[in-house]
Amino acid sequence: MKQLVLIINVDFILCLLSYVSHVDGRELLHHGFGRNRQRYHYYNLDDCGHEIKFVEKHGNKSSRHAQSYLCQNMFSLKHKRHGFQQLHRNRYFVRHNANSVVEERNNTKQPHVIHWPVKREAVVEGDLILGGLMMVHSREDSVTCGPIMPQGGIQALETMLYTLDKINMDNLIPNVTIGAHILDDCDKDTYGLEMAVDFIKGSISNIDEATDYNNCSSKGHKKKVISGVVGAASSVTSIQVANLLRLFKIPQVSYFSTSPELSNKQRFEYFSRTIPSDHYQVKAIVDIVRQLGWSYISIIYEESNYGIKAFEELDDLLSKHGICIAIKEKLVKDSGVAEKIAYDNIVIKLLTKPRAKGVIIFGSDQEVAEVMRAVRRQNVTGVFSWIGSDGWSARNLVSDGNEAEVEGTLSVQPQANSVIGFEEYFLNLTVDNNSRNPWFIEFWEDHFQCKYPNSPPTPYNKQYTKFCSATEKLTKHTLDFEDQLQFVSDAVMAFGYAFKNMHQELCGSKPGLCDEMNPTKGADLLKYLRKADFIGLSGDRFNFDINGDGPARYNIIHFKQYEPDKYKWIKVGEYYQGELRLNMEDIQFGIKNPNPPESVCSRPCERGQAKKYVEGEGCCWHCFNCSQYQIRNPADETHCINCPRGTIPDIYHENCQHIPEDYLKPESPYAIGAMSFSSLGIVMTLFVVGVFLKNNDTPIVRASGRELSYVLLSGILLCYGVTYALVFKPNDIVCGVQRY
Repeated sequence: MKQLVLIINVDFILCLLSYVSHVDGRELLHHGFGRNRQRYHYYNLDDCGHEIKFVEKHGNKSSRHAQSYLCQNMFSLKHKRHGFQQLHRNRYFVRHNANSVVEERNNTKQPHVIHWPVKREAVVEGDLILGGLMMVHSREDSVTCGPIMPQGGIQALETMLYTLDKINMDNLIPNVTIGAHILDDCDKDTYGLEMAVDFIKGSISNIDEATDYNNCSSKGHKKKVISGVVGAASSVTSIQVANLLRLFKIPQVSYFSTSPELSNKQRFEYFSRTIPSDHYQVKAIVDIVRQLGWSYISIIYEESNYGIKAFEELDDLLSKHGICIAIKEKLVKDSGVAEKIAYDNIVIKLLTKPRAKGVIIFGSDQEVAEVMRAVRRQNVTGVFSWIGSDGWSARNLVSDGNEAEVEGTLSVQPQANSVIGFEEYFLNLTVDNNSRNPWFIEFWEDHFQCKYPNSPPTPYNKQYTKFCSATEKLTKHTLDFEDQLQFVSDAVMAFGYAFKNMHQELCGSKPGLCDEMNPTKGADLLKYLRKADFIGLSGDRFNFDINGDGPARYNIIHFKQYEPDKYKWIKVGEYYQGELRLNMEDIQFGIKNPNPPESVCSRPCERGQAKKYVEGEGCCWHCFNCSQYQIRNPADETHCINCPRGTIPDIYHENCQHIPEDYLKPESPYAIGAMSFSSLGIVMTLFVVGVFLKNNDTPIVRASGRELSYVLLSGILLCYGVTYALVFKPNDIVCGVQRY
């Protein structure tokens, strides 16, 4: 019964999605249920050249009527899809999800109002199809999609297309080509999830077996099933998309998502990535902090899965190494959502702990750029030194215009080499020879700051006053290339070699796709994907680790002012297999202050001093001296203890030492003289005693007080004997003799 309900619900969702995608169902929901009775007609051309009316909407329809209308027309609409795709590629029809319509029919433009964004797709035909989810546009709060992203967006997309071209040209899989269906997620998780729905349509309810009943052709067309997905870029979007794709067993390989949570294969068993997990990046950052000698730092992290998970690992690892966190602040994920005052407050909060000069920022480029602007507004440029994550390192969006604020930054970036041949390929692209990329016109306009002839208006090209001449040329001097495009290429190559190995095992020597791979089974493809081992287009060997992550290799890069007002990112070290190698000689935190700043709450106490910690602060304390006969407790640096008897503190009050034995030694001249004199006295006294004993009964002895004389002579004898007690080494008996 549950399965039946699920099938019914999925069937309706698909009918609604199909209708929305191809006939702009949102227009139906927005206008068709309005108070005013209006008729909206959408025209297009089918494969035979006939004009077709797609939608006819009337006012005052209930949502129940709309649902019934959508489902009744599901099949007629679904089988027009192939005509729609062909027309889209010929630029007669653009699918979009805005609330207004752009009509372009018979080369006659109708009055229109453009809303944003326009849903476009880059399509490359092939026997096996890979989905692609790229952040072609950046995030924006006022509209769904922001401006074009030249580096992480357009260049990443073109890297995927370039790699596919290489795979197909090299005939990696005999008589089998790999195609692509690439969409834009605008670096937003909700919008990316909406786009990803397109990837599952061929995997539900045997849609791939649905044929096209177009009257112009009796030959049916199978809907292409997405075998795997390359993307998304951000961890937040990848988590959302991975939860969807796992339901339909579609393998996913991300190229920029680094959240440690994605390594959990119990939750994300169909997710892999060519970039290493932030788990290793956090270790590298902590090692950098330790090598700089910092023990008191602040952390700013993005309020997303990417930032929160990294902060949790940072907090745990820093505490293990005795490094305290002075301030911890969250960055709102969407930079436009927060007001400037929010970023100003973060900087003001940092200033409340002036001794914490080192600040770790785990976030994305847009949010970090706002932080740097806030630093400038608060006039504290140069006060803090930044340790950056890969989400904003070497990004022009952060450093452009904020060079003085970013100066001295040390950042961790996954190690990547250039994709061989890509720069030449990209520099030769033009709008005319790159029609397969529907967003390339926007990139061209953004790069050359001009309006391309006959290009559709966008919120970002309307301010251009000049028109593009179409003769512009991309040059290496005016273009900054993304440093991590290798991960995009490796993601595509991983699928390519997985297909190759799968084809060899299932299809043998048979060229083309065999029935076992038409369509591919996600669970089987995943096994071949995780075993992929190849030399990529960058020349590096690649293979996934046990968690489906890329190898943990990082470059340590540094934003340095090498000449007055001239800055650049340079490599100053690397982190490989748990070992940090950092060239401190190349690091310059400021052109006037090249040495690393001191980021400690309290300086170490002097030797023998004990600490009194400030309440609530684990790295802040006051130092005090122990008393004259005390030392600092070796087991507790906050207390002093008394030395045992017979010992006194050393000069630093760190250890108790035995009191040195100082006595008149027998071999000393003074002792010899004293003992000689005493010996003579003893001899003389004994002689007198002998005389007295011999004449004991004589009258003279008796008259002299015989008994008293014996006592006096005994006392004299003992006095001479004490000399020896003072010369010998003291012990209990000797000391007792000396006392008594």
